Amino acid sequence: MISKNKPENFSPKFEVVSCFVEYNNKILLLLRQDHKPQPNTYGVPAGKIDPGENALQAIQREGKEETQIDLEGAIHFDKLFVRYPEYDFTYHIFHKKFDIQPTVIINPNEHKQYIRETPKQALDMDLIQDLDECIKVFYKIN
Repeated sequence: MISKNKPENFSPKFEVVSCFVEYNNKILLLLRQDHKPQPNTYGVPAGKIDPGENALQAIQREGKEETQIDLEGAIHFDKLFVRYPEYDFTYHIFHKKFDIQPTVIINPNEHKQYIRETPKQALDMDLIQDLDECIKVFYKIN
């Protein structure tokens, strides 16, 4: 369950950052490796915030680690609250729009490949859990 409002008794185990990397009205989607949780699903550059980092530093690090894309200047869009049966976590959504298509160099330990799709097209894909809801919130798709 994703919520814009903090649920009662919310106890986050960690914080996660993600970024909609956009160029020419398409977002970057990364196919997760077999050994990752929720393998063979598409996600956006994302990861946990490390100790001593803030959310912006974390998404900049994750962008470099996963794709070699510099996410400096990414805009923080929203903070959401995620509740799974096993744990809660806080989820930060960032957005970075590029005027020139960024070169993507996939980290093979993290992902198998990448594609670029419109947000609406992405909703028809096999996405990591709850990414569809985040796309709908950010891009205002019903």
